[in-house]
Amino acid sequence: MPTVSDFVIRRIREWGVSRVFGFPGDGIGEFDGALGKAQRDEDGLDYVRPTHEEICALMATAHAKFTGEVGVCIATSSPGGFHMLNGLYDAKMDNQPVVAIVGQQGLNALGTSNQQASHLERTFSDVAVYVQTVLSPEQAQAVVDTAFRTARIKLGPAVIILPHDVQGMEFSPLTPENWVSRSSAVAPSTAICPPEDDIKRAASIINAGKKVTFLVGHGANGATDEVLEAAKKAGAGIITALRGKQVVPADVPFHSQQLGLLGSLPSYNQMKDCDTLVMLGTNYPYGQFLPKSGQARAIQVDLKPEQMGLRYPTELNLWGDVKTTLDALIPHLEAKTDLAWQDKVANEMVEWENEMEAQATLTFDDGVNPRRVFFELNKRLPATAIVTADAGTTADWYGHHIRLQRGMLGDLSGRLATMLAAMPYATSAKFAHSERPVICTIGDGAFQMLGMNELITVKKYMKQWQNPQLIIVVLHNNDLEQVSWEMRTEDANPVWSTSQDVESIDYAGWAELLGFTGIRVRTDDEVPAAWDRAFATQGVTLIDAYTSRNVPPLPPHITLEFAENTGEALLKHDPHTVEVIKDTAKAVVTEGVERVKGKLHIGDDDKRES
Repeated sequence: MPTVSDFVIRRIREWGVSRVFGFPGDGIGEFDGALGKAQRDEDGLDYVRPTHEEICALMATAHAKFTGEVGVCIATSSPGGFHMLNGLYDAKMDNQPVVAIVGQQGLNALGTSNQQASHLERTFSDVAVYVQTVLSPEQAQAVVDTAFRTARIKLGPAVIILPHDVQGMEFSPLTPENWVSRSSAVAPSTAICPPEDDIKRAASIINAGKKVTFLVGHGANGATDEVLEAAKKAGAGIITALRGKQVVPADVPFHSQQLGLLGSLPSYNQMKDCDTLVMLGTNYPYGQFLPKSGQARAIQVDLKPEQMGLRYPTELNLWGDVKTTLDALIPHLEAKTDLAWQDKVANEMVEWENEMEAQATLTFDDGVNPRRVFFELNKRLPATAIVTADAGTTADWYGHHIRLQRGMLGDLSGRLATMLAAMPYATSAKFAHSERPVICTIGDGAFQMLGMNELITVKKYMKQWQNPQLIIVVLHNNDLEQVSWEMRTEDANPVWSTSQDVESIDYAGWAELLGFTGIRVRTDDEVPAAWDRAFATQGVTLIDAYTSRNVPPLPPHITLEFAENTGEALLKHDPHTVEVIKDTAKAVVTEGVERVKGKLHIGDDDKRES
């Protein structure tokens, strides 16, 4: 007779899942035993066990991002479940379908202060779109199906709690019975289209606009052709949120990449001047970079209705899938004949790319220019590359210099912006697309968190990958650099070395210890050859790039507050004042020269602040 665990494993497969990310423990022991039996019988799941439960949850989230499937992670009771929380919040805040299966002590232990018994439903109630403990075999089917269905529809993590004794109880086919739900492993369609009247109203708003901007997020994934067709008819410029990079190819001339502190000047100018804003599958959180209230008529299209009209006062909210909605909208759009707005965006992007190249080719006395690392990577990206970026200045350089072409993938922890995610994201990408080259870009602070551990996971599993090429570049500057700059620019505080310094480690040596290729880069001239060698290596390569900690992540538009706070922080005896002044001066001068060369428009605010 099959057990509840046997049934749950079979049901997970019926939901289209073939791979799970788990870490064992006694609270989930019966279920783990069933996983092992199913795998031996060749009827189980591909079980990946990294080095920490947090990594399990981050890998499940990344799997959802890179495949569109439901990611599944498994952990034992209290400590294991608690460790998964950060990764589950990543899924929640980036709207990803994930199901977590968490062990629990036996039913009789609940509420008795037993070891590792805690109120898990209460713990997961904030992060989960659905959380439920399975209390009997008859309940298991409905709980599993509801968890998967809810994760898909509400785009977030669902949690199934399995007490240890319930895991081993016998499971019988369900019969008609009061209080017993007989459910199905069938997901509802999310190809939702708004009513025709709303579609026509949206078209009339866009048709009336003379300066239309599309702000495109990861929620538009799979709708690349529709986004481009609509933008061409509307004469629109396109901005992508950081997680929407892969949606719009970089070679589209009127795609001005990202917005905000790690965005481009053409994107800033679009938001400053547009008269119509169309938000497609994005919950872009930085309202200070959106148009002034009343400046632009705005439309938002999203599958998350609670997030519509939240960042900007929209005139029309369309609850729908971006691809399906645009399919219905495009026939109603009038083809613009005046493309001056779109051409302006394209021309400014040419000038911006020149500025980014000039910034990347600067040299500094205190280490490799981190921009150069990303600039040279971008020139060498294979057609099927997957790039992951970490939080911090890694994300700045990713936004400024990585240009994803059609067919490439790239992602990071978005709204949560948790450190260390780049490494489990990259490893998860290798499991999901083992034939593709994957490049992980990560800072030394994040790499020391759990990233170094995950090289052990890579060593354990890389033989399963069709193409073993995985490249990790560590920005080795011995500093939690993003926070250091935030201390200066946001709070006018000098860097506090006690909190900010990162112990220097031979990261290339650590890779070599595990049998991988390690490359040390100490000068800018060594960067191109390092990338060439890494891409020529059919295996795992770690590039240990000794970068400057003082290169400023300059926003495209420097505000007076940014400049004043930085100056005040340096006057308070910042330990790196001399290097920061030298490196910042070089970067700012280069920025000014390039903008004069490009004859970019400089508004009154820019004149005053310069």
